[in-house]
Amino acid sequence: VQLQASGGGLVQAGGSLRLSCAASGLTFSDYVMGWFRQAPGKAREFVARINWGGSTLHKDSVKGRFSIARDNGKNTVYLQMNNLKPEDTAVYYCAARLQSKASYDYWGQGTQVTVSS
Repeated sequence: VQLQASGGGLVQAGGSLRLSCAASGLTFSDYVMGWFRQAPGKAREFVARINWGGSTLHKDSVKGRFSIARDNGKNTVYLQMNNLKPEDTAVYYCAARLQSKASYDYWGQGTQVTVSS
């Protein structure tokens, strides 16, 4: 199984980025896809997740600014990030878990997002 994340970069506060995560080696429809992030010196935290049918859950601090989506035909999950803030600076990871499980089985390599003030 491979999860390949991309789309990170350096952006000014108030700007936007779209992260992508291409999945291979798994039956995409069986998996909930999630995004997590880890800032320097902090624990990894949940950002958003989406199931096969499109039901989503977002961390409170990103609601209204971030939006997770998936393209089941392309085995890809996206994270649209708008109105970025310096506190959003982190390495962002995509992850996959079976619908029936609580823990994530597979993780991508991470993509750096840096928001300057």
